[in-house]
Amino acid sequence: MTLWLVRHATPLVEAGVCYGVLDVAADAAAAAAAAQALARVLPVALPVRVSPLQRCEQLAQALQGLRPDLTFRTDACLREMDFGCWEGVAWDAIPRAAVDAWTQDFGRHRFGGQESANDVLARVAPAWDQAAAVPCAWITHAGVIRAALLLAQGQRQLERPDQWPRQAPGFGEWTMLQPGTWP
Repeated sequence: MTLWLVRHATPLVEAGVCYGVLDVAADAAAAAAAAQALARVLPVALPVRVSPLQRCEQLAQALQGLRPDLTFRTDACLREMDFGCWEGVAWDAIPRAAVDAWTQDFGRHRFGGQESANDVLARVAPAWDQAAAVPCAWITHAGVIRAALLLAQGQRQLERPDQWPRQAPGFGEWTMLQPGTWP
């Protein structure tokens, strides 16, 4: 089935700040512009799953105003990685040792004490499995989109940091996984 992976619009957070589950708003104009573009391409009556964080909900609300035929449901599985004690901290203020520990054991290390990349994969996997049966769209975050790209390759655990995809759609953009591009 087809899965649209949509990233929230530009968040209203200072550049260089670590924000995973930090519940920051998105730029309203950017969310409206992203909704307009998305409204033109999504299929009729497509189910849409939305991260509970406000930057995703803003885009979903703007999209729903343009496309009432779409069905929306909040899904906590689609929230961004939780960086624990590093949430809201400037990346350059996070001790190098903390970042090194994370990159040395990327799959298992809980950066900030809360969630590892493998925890994110495990959290996203049930939503992924459900999406395999029914076409849908997710309005979510870069980390969740990267996890979905791994799940599309059949990978449910990470051993090395180089396995984590570097690419993700830009703010307010999306990618589409279609039949034949995932197991």
